[in-house]
Amino acid sequence: MEISAKGTLVEELVRTAAESSSGRAGRTVHGGNGRILGQTLVALNRGAVLDDNPNPAETTFLVIRGKVRLSAGGEVQEGAPFEVLAVPDVEDYDLEALEDAVVLLTVARPSE
Repeated sequence: MEISAKGTLVEELVRTAAESSSGRAGRTVHGGNGRILGQTLVALNRGAVLDDNPNPAETTFLVIRGKVRLSAGGEVQEGAPFEVLAVPDVEDYDLEALEDAVVLLTVARPSE
């Protein structure tokens, strides 16, 4: 699957997020339930937050478009296009869109 900052899937998610009361939209692009690696493309309107997220595994965000702020365990990181934000090893995290943004969320879950 090809994902680009102006690709069809990205544009579709941006439109869906704009129409959503939560200001966000996502689609799994790899993995899912029962898989070790999962990747989800997420669009967030400015000000939208993915909050109180449990962090059961290694988690990263690749910023594809816009700017975001990751808060976890008292640490704050900001990311812009083509930057990777690694979630620290804490129980939960928040990701806030500082402007309309699209990120690729990658989670590597421990094998059972």
